[in-house]
Amino acid sequence: MAYTVPEPKIFACSASTELAEKIAKAFGSELGKVHFSRFSDGEFQPSFEESVRGARVFIIGSTHPSSENLMEMLLMLDAAKRASARHITAVMPYFGWARQDRKDKPRVPIAAKLVANLLETAGATRIITMDLHADQIQGFFERPVDHLFASTVFLPYLRSLNLENLSIASPDMGGSKRAYAYSKFLSSDVVICYKQRKKANVIEYMELIGEVEGKNVVLVDDMVDTAGTLTKAADLMMERGALSVRAIITHPILSGDAYDRIEKSQLTELIVTDSIPLKQQSDKIKVLSCADLFADVMHRVHHNTSISSKFLM
Repeated sequence: MAYTVPEPKIFACSASTELAEKIAKAFGSELGKVHFSRFSDGEFQPSFEESVRGARVFIIGSTHPSSENLMEMLLMLDAAKRASARHITAVMPYFGWARQDRKDKPRVPIAAKLVANLLETAGATRIITMDLHADQIQGFFERPVDHLFASTVFLPYLRSLNLENLSIASPDMGGSKRAYAYSKFLSSDVVICYKQRKKANVIEYMELIGEVEGKNVVLVDDMVDTAGTLTKAADLMMERGALSVRAIITHPILSGDAYDRIEKSQLTELIVTDSIPLKQQSDKIKVLSCADLFADVMHRVHHNTSISSKFLM
């Protein structure tokens, strides 16, 4: 009797349900049913309400704070493993805890490596994610990692703006590689912001490396948290004679006073993906969906076809 490979099943963590619905629709499927039981002390238990035995399972969920989002992903992976799923792919548009990718001072954890270990122990046989904070995090896994780039989402929009005298900028030295990659595709100049911090999220000093006078500047980065660096860089560039300053940032964490800073800044526009749902709406923030990108890659993974065309950078 011939064995037929079951169709893949797609499930969503609760914080990423809206994006997961878009991905499932683009994939040509529907989200699987998951029920969450909650105890009075806050403990919760996910339960798949349909069989996943022998199936390829995609579990979609970004692991931005709070830590419940990570815990939810781990519990769902474990549930799929114990329900005898054939392949279990953790689809993480935003891979949280990635800023702790090394020991930058004594007696601190390497949280990104710990999270990688947790995901594999919980049952993930593959990871699909986008714009990791540091490329080397892929090496923390012993399982395949498909590291996608949001440039495939951003570049068509950026080209549609038809900006003259375009200059790509990085808000810090660490993002210079990303800025140079964008500049290569757009045939533009590059500007780097050099900054010194007193502590996390607090900038003491910032200077520009490169000229912005008479340029339409586009800042590129993987994430925006408090928006302190981003708005300071935009204001400094406008002071130095830039015609306009936009930003394309993959993951809109936007914590603390971020929304207020963006509204008061000289940023023309902040362009983000929907890897993390916005906490509030803003006329200055434009959201481009990454659903089609993830749906396409998931389809290729399921059918064992190449995804190299998705790597623009």
